[in-house]
Amino acid sequence: MANWDPRSTAAAAAATAGTQADVRDAGLRSYMLSVYNTMGSGVLLTGIVALLFANSGMAAQVMQTPLRWVIMLAPLAFVMVLSFGINRLQTSTAQAIYWAFTVVMGLSMSTIFLVYTGQSIATTFFATAAAFGGLSLYGYTTKRDLSAFGTFLIMGLVGLLVAMVINIFVQSTALQMAISFIGVLLFAGLTAYDTQKIKSMYFYVAGSDMVGKTVIMGALTLYLDFINMFMFLLRFMGDRR
Repeated sequence: MANWDPRSTAAAAAATAGTQADVRDAGLRSYMLSVYNTMGSGVLLTGIVALLFANSGMAAQVMQTPLRWVIMLAPLAFVMVLSFGINRLQTSTAQAIYWAFTVVMGLSMSTIFLVYTGQSIATTFFATAAAFGGLSLYGYTTKRDLSAFGTFLIMGLVGLLVAMVINIFVQSTALQMAISFIGVLLFAGLTAYDTQKIKSMYFYVAGSDMVGKTVIMGALTLYLDFINMFMFLLRFMGDRR
């Protein structure tokens, strides 16, 4: 009878572990690709709707009526429905709400084409895309735990919202510039933090029916990071008409 060689068992175990790791990595790549595709498609749809609505002349007319408040506040309602109801929603329903949200955001953001030149909007968009890509790549590849960093960013975001509310009443140009500068930094940091968090979520939902919903919520999170960073940066780089 042949002698048993423990090395053969170790080799088999290593091969099995390697196969499992390959499957896990392939699943993670597919998951993250779905998140980025959904997020990117949402940003594209928002841009197209915003441009068409502005060029139609309807944006200038609607924004002078009380209907503007509906358009401005509707995106927040969609975000709240997804954030608080995602566990009760079907994946297809969550997807429909996400796409409806991006359309309404396009209507809301159409005013930037009335305020800023098209060239400066395009320049800011590509600058934001480049920064977003680099920061998201860092969040995906870094071995550093960004959890503590994320807590600091969330606290900063709350402070930023308070400052924005205060500036509604004081109308300070200096405070507005400070808010824009801090906003760019906060959402730049949140892009890296959220990417790492979305990546980590995969290992909790892999193989479950929550994967599709997690993709939607991940795309929504990165979408908001991108749009907010773009809007704050536009206040620096945008040339007014």
